[in-house]
Formats: sequence, C-alpha cells, structure tokens
Amino acid sequence: MIRASKAAAVGIILGVTMLLPMVGHTDDKDVVDYRQHIMKSLEHQTAVLGQILSGAGPAENTLAHMETLALTASVALKSFEAKVPGGAAKPEVWKDWADFSKRMKEFAEKSAEMAKVGREQGVDQAAMLVIEALPCKGCHDVYRDEKKI
Repeated sequence: MIRASKAAAVGIILGVTMLLPMVGHTDDKDVVDYRQHIMKSLEHQTAVLGQILSGAGPAENTLAHMETLALTASVALKSFEAKVPGGAAKPEVWKDWADFSKRMKEFAEKSAEMAKVGREQGVDQAAMLVIEALPCKGCHDVYRDEKKI
C-alpha cells in the first residue's frame, strides 16, 4: 500500500514537473494556480505527518508521507521561478529572491534528509528531524500573505 501511494505521488509530481516547460505558454492565473497546488500539497502532507506523529493517523504510512513531502519540496521552488505575483505569495518573494530561494532549497534538502533517515534508520529516528525539516512558519512569516489564503 505504501509503495502504491508513493508510486502514485511520484508519478503525479514527475508528470507535473515535465509540464513545467509549458509554464511559459500559460497565463498568469495558471502559474499562480500551479504554485498554489504545490504549496497546498506541502501543507496537506505536513498536516498528515502531524496527525500520524500525534497518534491520530496510521503510523505505517509515515515513511510514505515523509517521502511525498520531500519530493514535493524538491519541486516547490520551481513553481515560483516564473516570478508571477498573486495568490498568497507576497511581493517580497521576488524582491528578496536570494533569501527566499535559499530557504526553499534548505527546506528541500532537510525534508529529503528526513525521508532518507526514515528509509535507512526508521521513522522513529526520522521523526526527531520533523521540526528542523519543516521550517514553514519562518518562511511564511516573511513571504506569505495570510489574508489571501
């Protein structure tokens, strides 16, 4: 079951990623919608991990959700590269691109490390990395307009 979920998530993410070259041929609304879908995916995976780690979700799916989150985080920055304002993204995303992109890359790296630890050492060890792997609030405080969610 976990492998099927992981395979489906990987297929969807890879399929969407292959469509990225077409972003130049879309209108601004499509760019913003795509970005919002990626960020919602991250939000949902984070929520599910929170449920599991608090005992309110099935623990046997923990690794699948860690890997799905890491995969989605690895493509999230690309959804901002078109530099199209809108959605909940503040203009500061593009004004301070160096800081924003650095934070997003670190997020992708740390979530990938969490998933790797989960695969190699077990999800109990990986659970100790969740807080460090998910620095969402620090970025949202600066770059996300909470009123537009």
